[in-house]
Amino acid sequence: MTYESFYEGNIYSMEPTYGNFLGYRIPAGRLGAPTSIQTANQLKEVSDRINAGVRAVEAQAISPEVFDQIPKQHLKEINRMANMTGVTMSVHAPLIDPAGFEKEGWSETNREHAERQLFDVINKSVEMTGGNSPVVIHASNFPGTEYAPGKEGPEVEKLVMINQETKEMSALTKEEMYTPATVAEGKAPRILTPEDRLEMHNATSFQRQLTNLDFYKKEADERMGASEADLLLSFKKLESGGKILPQEITQEQLSAVNNIHRANTFISNAELSFTNMFDEAYKYGTEEDKKELKKLAEEWTKEQKNLVEIQKKAIEEKDPNVRGVISSMLVIKNSDILERNIDKMSHIFQDHGPQVYKPIEEFALGKASETIANVAFNAFDKHRDKAPIIAVENLFSGMAFSRSDELKKLVEESREKFIIQATQKGFNKEEAQKQAEKMIGVTWDVGHLNMMRKQGFKEEDIIKETQKIAKYVKHAHLTDNFGYSDSHLPPGMGNVPLKQIMEELEKSGFKGKGIVEAGGFVQHFKVNPHPYVLESLGSPIYAAMQAPYWNQGRDVSGNYFGGYGPFLPEKHFSIYGAGFSGLPSELGGQVAGGQRMSGTPME
Repeated sequence: MTYESFYEGNIYSMEPTYGNFLGYRIPAGRLGAPTSIQTANQLKEVSDRINAGVRAVEAQAISPEVFDQIPKQHLKEINRMANMTGVTMSVHAPLIDPAGFEKEGWSETNREHAERQLFDVINKSVEMTGGNSPVVIHASNFPGTEYAPGKEGPEVEKLVMINQETKEMSALTKEEMYTPATVAEGKAPRILTPEDRLEMHNATSFQRQLTNLDFYKKEADERMGASEADLLLSFKKLESGGKILPQEITQEQLSAVNNIHRANTFISNAELSFTNMFDEAYKYGTEEDKKELKKLAEEWTKEQKNLVEIQKKAIEEKDPNVRGVISSMLVIKNSDILERNIDKMSHIFQDHGPQVYKPIEEFALGKASETIANVAFNAFDKHRDKAPIIAVENLFSGMAFSRSDELKKLVEESREKFIIQATQKGFNKEEAQKQAEKMIGVTWDVGHLNMMRKQGFKEEDIIKETQKIAKYVKHAHLTDNFGYSDSHLPPGMGNVPLKQIMEELEKSGFKGKGIVEAGGFVQHFKVNPHPYVLESLGSPIYAAMQAPYWNQGRDVSGNYFGGYGPFLPEKHFSIYGAGFSGLPSELGGQVAGGQRMSGTPME
């Protein structure tokens, strides 16, 4: 007899790992389900979830228009229903971009509108949940940087940049660049990364403006021609303190005055362009750039003050010809000052340009964090101990703030601005910091995270992302997919590494709710996903975290003595029902001529 003949046994339903168990247990009380996003009748939706045995419900009327159609009476009734049944509530805010981006682009007006609208959502959520509950806000609703695996970590594959002056957006990808050297030597073209192209955009855009300045200046110089030489003696006389007499002015000088005044149009245009360039350069330049620009500004101002005396003489002069000569001197000196400062500006930005073009996340960071901080502080100021938790949700790969590093910056900056506001209003800094950390955190959507696979990332990359963000996570969206679309399957039906993700969150002390977003599964299969969720996450049937578990009981067929136990067999109830009406008439029921359980006719 060989060892193959021995029966090795098989798994059976009472094994703790039986069924579609993912290996990580979450009690049913920490698992929840969302309501339908398509209806304002959230009261019925919450009621349906409670009837299905769900212990945590998230109201998700995420269209702003639908959310605004929820009657205020329903908000209070949802709260009453949840309190009565012991269900905990959370709210998914409508799709409102906190940075202020809308279809037509970004504006400060849009940001302020988003802030007011989100604060209204916060107030409604307190009525619906009673306060202290998560309110999920999308980190963004616009495309952002896309990454791909690289030799030394994630590399930027596509970068969305925004012109901070015009607010126009465009995408940058990798590009091949041929140069005379590479072609002559037969080398491969240079690969420009999106970051390289962004830097080139800033440099070339600024250099183009400098070129335009030079054009206007050259046009002015050509129109003046030798006019300055014709007026040189008169200018020297003025500088030495002398006075120009009308009879000393020649016809050649009058012609020179006309030439200089015609050229002044180009000088004025150049001066205006230079002022606009200085504004851009100072706003978007580096700290070193700003130091050099400050020196330039001080020298410019000093030189302009020196022209005031000449200007006074021109104003006071009554003879038009003499006044014309003095004004010409003013134009020429101003032209010389402008030329020197154009040269200085060119020197400051000879190898780079001010960062007028910026990655969309860097621009949106300041705007979105301002909105989140303002909404959070206003909520705290109004509701105090009932203020909700603002849980900023990561979007899928390709959207702004989809990666943990970006999302972490958004949360940290929002907290910092909250603390500044609170301390300005008289709160202790330590108390303000504690409140900021309590109120502003992350909703970690594991389905959105898993879509990194589409760019070629692997399971270990997904887990690393979770490790970076874990300590900021207050709330979780548990959903499954295969990494290519946000398919919203129940956990265990895709390839999301949920066990490892939850273990990383647990290490950082996460004890929040996990809302299972399985709308795609419901839509296609018309089945309640909750039993599948309890099975895959191995929830204990009873309150204590011990066997038996739901994964042990799913799809297990019972015998005659199943269901209500050996003394109340399920088969009996299938015949007679669970109420008195299903009993024989002689026992007070409504079944005539029935049989007793022994099978003897009732005669």
